This record gives sequence, structure tokens and C-alpha cells, in this order.
Amino acid sequence: MLETALHSHLAGRGAVHCEERGVVLPRRFGADPAAEYAALREGAALVDLGFRTVVRATGADRVTFLHGMLSNDVASLGPGAGCPALLLTIQGRVTADLRVAALGDALLLDVDVRARAALVEALEKLIIADDVELREPGEPLALIGVEGPGAHAALTLAGVPVRAQRASELRGPGFVLHVPAAGAAAVWDALAAAGARPCGMEALESRRVEVGVPRIGVDMDGATLALEVPVEDAISATKGCYLGQEVVARGTARGHVNRRLVGLRLEGPEPPPGAPLVRDGKEAGRLTSVARAFGAGGLAALGFVRRECWEPGTELRVRHGHAVTLARVADLPLA
Repeated sequence: MLETALHSHLAGRGAVHCEERGVVLPRRFGADPAAEYAALREGAALVDLGFRTVVRATGADRVTFLHGMLSNDVASLGPGAGCPALLLTIQGRVTADLRVAALGDALLLDVDVRARAALVEALEKLIIADDVELREPGEPLALIGVEGPGAHAALTLAGVPVRAQRASELRGPGFVLHVPAAGAAAVWDALAAAGARPCGMEALESRRVEVGVPRIGVDMDGATLALEVPVEDAISATKGCYLGQEVVARGTARGHVNRRLVGLRLEGPEPPPGAPLVRDGKEAGRLTSVARAFGAGGLAALGFVRRECWEPGTELRVRHGHAVTLARVADLPLA
């Protein structure tokens, strides 16, 4: 089980931890996750992003190589700039989603720790005569998110040098801070003292599901086509060739896919992720993420549904054990 660089420090500051796919993360701080959710939407929320890690790409060909592999326009990034991107297979399926940050001498690839090995393995197989090396950062890093309209960042916090990238787990206002792991606790405390509210995964997942941000290994994986999930911000329509680009272009020109990830409002007992969605007695899809959605006022979910069932307002049933839950397709964001 992987513990984040901030695990012990946050346990001493009221974090209730939980295990999520092999990573121990703060579930909530105290007894009021609704207040943490409010900070995400209305103020500034502080998030332990220890489920993400950084791969450092160096070498003279790093930009041209990654521009030809990733789905977004890496070549246009100047030092200090960044963008979201996908690494796809040649069949247009999702290997990893990542955030790219450009430095003067390297590109930093911020990726879910559970997708790191797949990302590096896939890229290294494609390095032939290119001068590119994928390695760990020069020093251990902790990633801290500052989310919400009140989010702010600084180059130094509590005497610790910080690299800030304008990015968000929720496609909203926010920053991701790359912090030397040895100074992560001091940076966290400085941000909390400045007014950012510590926020756990319960509130973060609530908002993520409401907004419709897919998570690798949960809502998309190696069987998922890029066009089946809402990741438009990670795909350039103008950059030209990249791995899987022909499939994406062909699907875009055709104008449809056979299934799509949609938002769902649920009524009834809480179903587990993976439960089938049924219409007229026939399976029409499956759930991927389920959350208590504070803004949507009840249970909400993300799930794949077939083309004939994804119009907003379509009613489906979720079968789980002896229980049945109503699922109604809804426009994203849900709140």
C-alpha cells in the first residue's frame, strides 16, 4: 500500500484516511465534508495529490518526440507553460492521461501513480534513435492541489521553493504545486494558515463526478476510446500526427461513437461502480464512478451508455444484488 509524502503529517491534523486502489489518501478532515466541498467551489481548498507522480523527460529530442506521441500541442509550450494530454494506443485507446509542464531543460509529465508504469513502458518502446530519457525527478516531489476561485500560488512558501502549474483536478480554477517532499508539510501548513481549507477525497470525488472529469483506471482505461470520454481539452484538433490520431480524426469526422461516458442522477440505494445499467430488460451500459454529490443534492454517477440511451432525461435501471436504483441521464455538469 502506498502512503503519500504527507500521510503522517495530515493524520496528525485530523485527516481520516482511506485506501483507494492501493494508495492511502485523506478521505476527509473532521466531520464536515460538505464544508470541504464548499471550499472547492467557493473558496480555496487544499488537496493531497499523492495519487499522482512526476516523470521527467530530458534530452535534445524530448519536445519533438513527445509532440509526436501525445494528443496535445507540446511543441508550442514555452518554459513555465503546460497543458493536459493523453497517451493513446495506435487504436486510439487511452493508456494514460497526464499534465505536461515545460521547463527550460525538461518536460515534466504529471501522471496518476497507478498509470506511471504503463506510460513509461509505452513511451520507451517508441524511443528508437531519439535523444530522450525518462527518469525520476531530480529530488522526490510531493504534489499539492490548491483548488477553487480563491486558489493562489507563490514561488516560495515557508522558505521552500515551489513550482506552480495552473491546473485543476476539476477543470476549474486552481494550481498544482510541485514541492520538494522534505518541505511538503511546511508548505501545506503555510497554505492552510493563509486560508486554504484541507479537503479530502470524499468532497473531491463529489465534485469530480458532478463536473464529469474521467479518472484513469476508473472511468477510462486501455479499452476506452478517447472519443468515448469528455477529454476534449487534452486533444488538439490542429497539431497533426500523434499516436492514435487517425482513429480520433476518423471518429470525429464520422460524428459519433457507439457509447459515451455520461452523467447520471441516481434515486434509490447506492449501487457499486461496475453495476450494469439496464433499459427495457436489456443491458445498456455500466456505472464507473458513484459519489454522494453535495451540489447535485443526492447520489450521482458517471457511466458508459450506448448511443440510443445517452440523451438527457433517459431513464435506466441499475441492478445490484436484489436492489434496483433509478438512473436518469443528465447534462454535465450536474451542479
